Amino acid sequence: MNQKLKEKILESLSAVLPITGIVLLLSILLVPVKLGTMVMFITGAVLLVIGMGFFQLGAEMSMTPLGEGIGVQISKTRHIILICLIGFSMGAIITISEPDLQVLAEQVPAIPNYFLILTVAVGVGIFLALAIVRILFQINLSTILIVLYIILIGMSLFVEKNFLAVAFDSGGVTTGPMTVPFIMAMGVGLASVRGDKNASSDSFGLVALSSVGPVLAVLILGCFYHPTEAAYMASGVADVVTTRDVVWEFITSMPPYIKEVMVSLLPVGAVFAIFQLISRRYQHRQVKRVLIGFVYTYIGLVLFLCGVSVGFAPVGSSLGKDIASESWRWLLMPIGMLIGYYIVKAEPAIQVLNHQVEDVTNGAVSAQSMNRCLSIGVSVSVGLAMLRVLTGLPIYWIIIPGYVIALLLSRAVPKMFVGIAFDSGGVASGPMTTTFLLPLCMGACDAVGGNVMTDAFGVVALVALTPLIAIQIMGMVYQYKLKKADEVAMREDVFLDGADEIFEFEED
Repeated sequence: MNQKLKEKILESLSAVLPITGIVLLLSILLVPVKLGTMVMFITGAVLLVIGMGFFQLGAEMSMTPLGEGIGVQISKTRHIILICLIGFSMGAIITISEPDLQVLAEQVPAIPNYFLILTVAVGVGIFLALAIVRILFQINLSTILIVLYIILIGMSLFVEKNFLAVAFDSGGVTTGPMTVPFIMAMGVGLASVRGDKNASSDSFGLVALSSVGPVLAVLILGCFYHPTEAAYMASGVADVVTTRDVVWEFITSMPPYIKEVMVSLLPVGAVFAIFQLISRRYQHRQVKRVLIGFVYTYIGLVLFLCGVSVGFAPVGSSLGKDIASESWRWLLMPIGMLIGYYIVKAEPAIQVLNHQVEDVTNGAVSAQSMNRCLSIGVSVSVGLAMLRVLTGLPIYWIIIPGYVIALLLSRAVPKMFVGIAFDSGGVASGPMTTTFLLPLCMGACDAVGGNVMTDAFGVVALVALTPLIAIQIMGMVYQYKLKKADEVAMREDVFLDGADEIFEFEED
């Protein structure tokens, strides 16, 4: 086995093992699960681990160099209109390729799937172009975000409450495993050409602005469409008896994902081919490496999506329903927080982001500290999502104060952490959120008799919100430690200078 692939798979195993262990413990101690269902879950976990390993290596070999190369070429272009058109096209193409968007589209019955997908793609395209212009002209990210979120909150006042959670969820699902590696690398490529002191901090923020576009686009749709109920149907647990049944269930469920991921990757492959024909940027060996990376990415996404959809989603829905049916249903909150703490580490795009941050900051912000901070943030968000399921608490009461706090913090922390924080919010809400946490909330909401559209939807939005605050608090701590270290170094310099003066005086 390729040594690099082996490392990625072991890294994925360490991320997936805790959430698998939690579900196993819950099935033993609180809500007994049929043996066949548990075998399905464990098989799904194995596919998830292998899929994540292939995907991470594939993204590193293909998406990252492609995004960075396009970013560098855009920076060399002098025509703003051409830059905006390229940014818009890239954003729209990559968004249409995003598997998570298909899941969201199927859950909104009042809008045709293709229309919702195209609307969200246009939103991402426009705001990716805006993000590129921001980097090139060195516009302050915090200022843009404050203006955009004021507009966003203002528009949400005119949207029917049944549609509000779906709109905010759309911002999270569009920044998934296909989008994040490409857009993050594009930001690095754009900033690398500048070479000034703010280049590193400005390389972040593309994902953040790209997440705002879909929310605004879907909010506009909400002014014209009025869905009254959720179309989401929880996947039933397959009735398996033998190990052959388990294998057959996964084999028969895989063809749709083979086709879906192929359709998702083809536009990206076309972008690479056109970019290479025009720029001749990559040598033959590099082209071969990128193509192999696309193959790894394809295999990884097929295995990952099949594993989480067939093995994880049914168990998530079943767990939520069973726990919420008991008299001790309030345990959903601490259980949800525990699951949230570990599940974010299993998001494929999270690992890409964390390593990107570690590389760009030269280790000043480690992948480990990012993981810890994101885990705390997502843990809080899942706890809040469970609170909403149990009480029917309006999402407005959490979203508005949350974004106000995040935007105020953006004026007090180093610029680099603003971009990292707002990028992290979009990245944290990926396939694991839509295929495990969402069914968990759906099952619980169904058991307590709540309104699925208003009470269960919104978990993606909350998962995208809390990392904004958590990462910026980490930035404030980092800034404080840096300041203290500078003070200590200054005192030491003063002491050494004084000692030298005394030494010279004694010599005289």
